[in-house]
Amino acid sequence: MKRVFVLAAFATGLLVVGWAAADSPGAADNKKGGGGLPPAAASDVELVERVIAARKEYETSLRKLREHYDKHGDKQRTGWAEQELVAFHMMFKPSYNLDVQDVPPPNLEAKVNVREANELYRMAMEYKGKGLGSEYTLNMRRAELLLREILEKYPNSDKIADVAYQLAEVYESRAYKQYDRAARYYERSFQWMKGSRTDARLRAAVLYDKQLNERSKAIELYREVTSHDTDADRIKQAERRLGELTGGKK
Repeated sequence: MKRVFVLAAFATGLLVVGWAAADSPGAADNKKGGGGLPPAAASDVELVERVIAARKEYETSLRKLREHYDKHGDKQRTGWAEQELVAFHMMFKPSYNLDVQDVPPPNLEAKVNVREANELYRMAMEYKGKGLGSEYTLNMRRAELLLREILEKYPNSDKIADVAYQLAEVYESRAYKQYDRAARYYERSFQWMKGSRTDARLRAAVLYDKQLNERSKAIELYREVTSHDTDADRIKQAERRLGELTGGKK
């Protein structure tokens, strides 16, 4: 199983890939001062789909090669394949288009208690935010893999709203700085968890406002905070920024 392999590989100490957040395309864009990424052209859909399919085929082929060598007792080549698989999992793989096999739709329902999803979530939380320097970046990558596995395999799990929130924090972190991705997952968090129990709506608004320069979207979400949230401090923050953005108009 993918999960078993990924965790086993991480435990072997073979993680030698140490890419830093500053090397990611998202970080580079932010250094230029633009904050967000321009909207993907409609013509990129087919190309992005081909890249995603190629990634999956590459991963599957490597896993089969590793199993072949392991079955025949070739420890050296098994190790090579395993290291290459780990490197593939740890490699920076951006979402070129959030609407192409990346962010699930807003109408998912978090309604089933799934033991496997709960276990994946628990393991992800053991990695998320832990460590310093390159180890921190690697742990955030581990957490992302586990959290995304929940959404892929158990989209009706009652954990999906929490998963979306945690993924948003991962993508907002210094390990990724993919603010467009983070904002979308904050949105999914409050869309999948009805009510106003978290600050996800406000955090999405701040990202659209401060990082992505999508002011109309930010205004929409700030207004939603004032009408849906129950936390007085969050409401005051949203009202204050709304006033700044709209000249006092509500």
